[in-house]
Amino acid sequence: MSLDMSGPSERNLAALDTGPRHDNAASIELRTLSAEHLQLPANTQAPPAASTISQRNARIQFYALCYCLFLAGFNDGTTGPLLPRIQQNYDVGYTVVSLLFIMVCIGFVLGAVTNVQMTDKLGFGKVIVLGSLAQTIAYAISSPPPPFPVLCLAYLINGWGLALQDALANGYVAGLKVNASEKMGIMHAIYGFGALCSPFLATQFDRMPRWSFHYIVTCGLSLVNTISLAAVFKGRSQEECLRDVGETCTGNEGPAANAQDSKYRQILRQRTVHLLALFALLYVGVEVTIGGWTVTFLMTYRGGGGSSGYVSSGFFGGLTLGRVALLWLNKRIGERRAILAYGFFAICLQLMVWLIPSLIGDAIAVSFIGLLLGPMYPILMNQAAAILPPWLLTACIGWIAGIGTVGSALVPFMTGALSSHFGIRSVQPFLVVAMCCMLAVWSIILRIKPRLD
Repeated sequence: MSLDMSGPSERNLAALDTGPRHDNAASIELRTLSAEHLQLPANTQAPPAASTISQRNARIQFYALCYCLFLAGFNDGTTGPLLPRIQQNYDVGYTVVSLLFIMVCIGFVLGAVTNVQMTDKLGFGKVIVLGSLAQTIAYAISSPPPPFPVLCLAYLINGWGLALQDALANGYVAGLKVNASEKMGIMHAIYGFGALCSPFLATQFDRMPRWSFHYIVTCGLSLVNTISLAAVFKGRSQEECLRDVGETCTGNEGPAANAQDSKYRQILRQRTVHLLALFALLYVGVEVTIGGWTVTFLMTYRGGGGSSGYVSSGFFGGLTLGRVALLWLNKRIGERRAILAYGFFAICLQLMVWLIPSLIGDAIAVSFIGLLLGPMYPILMNQAAAILPPWLLTACIGWIAGIGTVGSALVPFMTGALSSHFGIRSVQPFLVVAMCCMLAVWSIILRIKPRLD
């Protein structure tokens, strides 16, 4: 008699271990486990691959927007050095030549008003390319040179195109959730770099018989910008472009967003938007007026020669440097207090330019004014993102940027009108008053607390 020492469970296992069905089941189970085992590394590697693609797309998009702002700066730095030659070529005074600024102003207003509706209907990618294409056409019209009324029309088209690009680029970067402040500072430093480069080129063309051929160069640069924006954003909406970089858009979400309550009404009800837009108008107006009319002031009132056009490059060089070099100081003392400090010292330097009759001293002071004014616009955009409702951020940033660019035409036009009545020496006291108004508006904005989310 043999004793079976195996327990019930062992006998059951032995029973299960017999027969061909067990082999099939075991092999299926092994294959399943092996497949799961082999899939684990693939699954764990997928997120880094997707993240790498998103980072690459983010860099490409940011580079395209930086070039867009570079060309905007290149445009703004051109008018100052060419202004005396335009007056000479068309035999016009300060008031008439200032019509160029007012036509740009009209174009900027049209861009600010039409930006929101066009973007909602056509999408971010199509509208920003349309703005660049309009800028290219404007440069092509300006290159012959045309009759003065046609040149004014070209400046209007240019202003409209610039307003669309500026509004959309700022709104896009301000809506980012990763390194938005740093990217805003870098992008506007690139704007300053463009404004730094253009006076060197414009001053050379100013001395040539075919001075208007400067616009052929800018037309080529603008054509590259159009192709770049079309290739990178592919006519897509902002939401689709943000998904490519792993971000989400909050521009159309919120308790007030509905069919009966349009974005225009929501924007106009935001008191903060109007204060920020007023500050932007004054700031951009002061910036462009210094970069433009200071050259004429130094040539006419201080006795500087044609090389005075390089002072404009010094100003925009300081502007570029300030937007990068002062980032650490902005964080140390706080962005809100930084604008008050920079504005106070900029006013002191502007008083020196007004009251001290030294050509070299004025040139140095203007460069330091650019250094101090440089960080203000990126800080403005960052504070707008911190204060305004997130579901209206992109539209509001576009509105602020669009109204701000009105200042680049309106304030220089007012400067030209004053110069016609009181002489070119009136430029400096007017700039001091404009800077004081700018700081007064910012002191009101300081009372508005940022969102806590």
